[in-house]
Amino acid sequence: MAVRAPADTSLSGWYGILPPPKAPEVLRGRQKADWLIVGAGFAGLAAARRLTQLVPNERIVVVDAQRVAWSAAGRNTGFMIDLPHELGGENYGGNQDHDRKRIRMNRAAIEFSAAAADEFGLQSFFLRAGKFHGAATDHGLAVLREFENHLTGLGEPFERLDGPQLKKITGTDFFIGGTFTPGTVMAQPAGFIRGLAEGLSNRVRLFENSPVTSVQTGKLHTVRTVGGEITAPRLILTVNGHLESFGFFRKRLLHVFTYASMTRPLSKSEQATLGGEPNWGLIPADPMGSTIRRIGDRIVVRNTFTYNPDMSTNEKQINRIGAAHDRSFRARFPMLGKMEMEFRWGGHLCLSLNSAPAFGEVEERVFVAGCCNGLGTVQGTLFGMLSADLAAGSNEPMVADALNEPAPVRLYPEPLMSIGAPLKLWAMQRRAGREL
Repeated sequence: MAVRAPADTSLSGWYGILPPPKAPEVLRGRQKADWLIVGAGFAGLAAARRLTQLVPNERIVVVDAQRVAWSAAGRNTGFMIDLPHELGGENYGGNQDHDRKRIRMNRAAIEFSAAAADEFGLQSFFLRAGKFHGAATDHGLAVLREFENHLTGLGEPFERLDGPQLKKITGTDFFIGGTFTPGTVMAQPAGFIRGLAEGLSNRVRLFENSPVTSVQTGKLHTVRTVGGEITAPRLILTVNGHLESFGFFRKRLLHVFTYASMTRPLSKSEQATLGGEPNWGLIPADPMGSTIRRIGDRIVVRNTFTYNPDMSTNEKQINRIGAAHDRSFRARFPMLGKMEMEFRWGGHLCLSLNSAPAFGEVEERVFVAGCCNGLGTVQGTLFGMLSADLAAGSNEPMVADALNEPAPVRLYPEPLMSIGAPLKLWAMQRRAGREL
């Protein structure tokens, strides 16, 4: 089968603030492996690390179309969330029994990542900081009360905050109240993923800038790129929405982009004017509102979702939405004036209509982990590591939990999707109001 490769545009801030990476190893000629993983994001590197634990003497190869952390793995806002987080819902919560299972599984993924951070010295990219929900309206406060009631039913801790308490943390009086939950990890996603790849490099062979052009499955699977090919008896595809590019889950995956801007470094006087704490992450009361992170002397604002069924965005779209970021930023931080944004970027999310993951064995010895429904850091890690357990035949009980998840349902027929999906996103973002 022929394959369409990702081609992310624009430099993400997370990648841009890191030192330049060393030169990549590009796939050349013919290679053989015991295990081949396509995709070096959260899912792919979690699968690779898990395989080093399960089959330490076998040859594990990872191939990626771009540089590690250039694509979606380095374009999110870095929240590894343990709690329910339904982007399509009104208050992030869902069915209590299902949410309890997801919390348990999400926390297992976080602990797996925490062990990797400890093993490879990545603690500076992996902070157990918790997350804040901020409400800017009375409606937002009501939504947070519903969320808190849901957490109470789940037996999960939280702290209710008023506006002055949030201002003490964030420096802004934009929010009239909020909720703090302690279990979220705040990652520097590009730094963590690049560090994880480097940490695995003595046990895992990684080829970058090697987009797959075709795949032939069989007794031995053959993956071809422009410069070479790899054959392996076991293939794990950890390419999230690009599973559809490989011919799987066609017309079942919803391709959405969201966008972020990162400021230039704030001066010492600007930081003093802002006040607040130097590191925190806040998500909006309404899931379609603006997410804000402060990382020392920089601030990131993330908002706006667009339906991009071709799995790509462009500079024009990124810059147009950047104007919305500027308005949201000024509303929250008027004391900083017209702040220059050093980086603007877009990132690909893959959703399903029923919020189900794409997981399992789709052909003999071909395994997939994708469709993370907007939670690529934690769900990608989770289903990546479980794909390795499934493929290696381990006795990990969470594999059965993952296999019991429903499959992504079919999308609505055209033209309902091309007309309805943008309208639905517009209506949801309109509902967010001042939270956006």
